[in-house]
Amino acid sequence: MKASSPTSCTTMDGLPTEALEHVAAYFQALSEPTRLQILNLLRQKERNVTELAQLCGYTSANISRHLTLLTAHGLVARESRGTSSYYRIADPSIYALCDLVCDRIAQRFENSAQARALFVQAATRIPPLKASRRRVAR
Repeated sequence: MKASSPTSCTTMDGLPTEALEHVAAYFQALSEPTRLQILNLLRQKERNVTELAQLCGYTSANISRHLTLLTAHGLVARESRGTSSYYRIADPSIYALCDLVCDRIAQRFENSAQARALFVQAATRIPPLKASRRRVAR
């Protein structure tokens, strides 16, 4: 008989402060553009530090620091092969989260552009205000 693992999903609602600190640290790991770039590159295929550094335009030491943080949060996994370490995505659900955020940002930009367009359209229909003529006391 096969043991099944629990399939419960914890929600943020009602979590204690200590747990929220872990959630914040997870999001903090995603708050740096270089780390998001690394995740995008690893979406395509596993890569070593040298490849990632060349593709990102940073030093290997810099990329290694980012990979260490991503590994600590369980987002990427590391495998040593000879003298190189290869990195791959450990948690593919990260892409669903990132894609959701990207979609929301794009939607906000679209809504802002539509609101701006409506404002400009309305503003072009309003006749310009005439300068008021005031009598100057002498």
